[in-house]
Amino acid sequence: MRVFIIAEVGINHNGDIDIAKKLIDVAAFAGCDAVKFQKRNPETSVPPDYVNVMRETPWGLMTYLEYRYRVEFGEEEYDEIDRYCQGKGTEWFASAWDTESQLFLRKYNLKHNKIASPMLTNIKLLETVAEEKEYTFISTGMSTMAEIEKAVDIFRKYDCPFELMHCNSAYPIKSEEANLNCIITLRERFGCDVGYSGHEIGLQVSLAAVALGATSLERHITLDRAAYGSDQSASLEPQGLLRLVRDVRIIEQALGDGVKRIYESEKPNLKRLRGL
Repeated sequence: MRVFIIAEVGINHNGDIDIAKKLIDVAAFAGCDAVKFQKRNPETSVPPDYVNVMRETPWGLMTYLEYRYRVEFGEEEYDEIDRYCQGKGTEWFASAWDTESQLFLRKYNLKHNKIASPMLTNIKLLETVAEEKEYTFISTGMSTMAEIEKAVDIFRKYDCPFELMHCNSAYPIKSEEANLNCIITLRERFGCDVGYSGHEIGLQVSLAAVALGATSLERHITLDRAAYGSDQSASLEPQGLLRLVRDVRIIEQALGDGVKRIYESEKPNLKRLRGL
């Protein structure tokens, strides 16, 4: 089994295309399978109660809606991301937070889709994604089993390939709330592959998820965990991402195929210690 490793840029680029490119470079150098962004229409995706909430930002005091527009990439930036990733041979895709954004992403002929945890109950968006029939990662943070079942039913109705991703949507999460055994629970309940989308600090929880059989692994990445933004502190800096990918590949090899055998490397000791 080879784990599909996703480097989640999200909005850690803070609206700066040069930062986005540097993060793509980091993901490619680390050996990730794909880099992921987030696409929103702030006008429709920002909750009404938050539209006029004031926020202190590096660009001055502004409303939350103004902030969301400030960090949102548009067609010009995504065209550049698409060109840049093609030039590096790196796959990219994005999680849409509204149907308009999902329709926008279709122009890039992406190989994967992603349902973010907050969107799992957005039926219209789920159907818009599922009708594309592209392999979709479905995060399950903040969701009940009944809500997950409704989402699974939609993707099976449209015959769209998918896998669930166990997730806790706190930023960062407490290790005691990771509840990694849900990977097994979801796999047994829905009969599908299950990955892990991690928001913890450090690598241990993600590596344990791989050992439990997670088929995909998503972690936020950043150039600096102290940078401005709500996701930065739960993200991996370049060296952390390098270690994560290295250790995941080692774990994959170590898990083996589960068939008990005597290896050639054991036979000298077998002869010496058992006389066989």
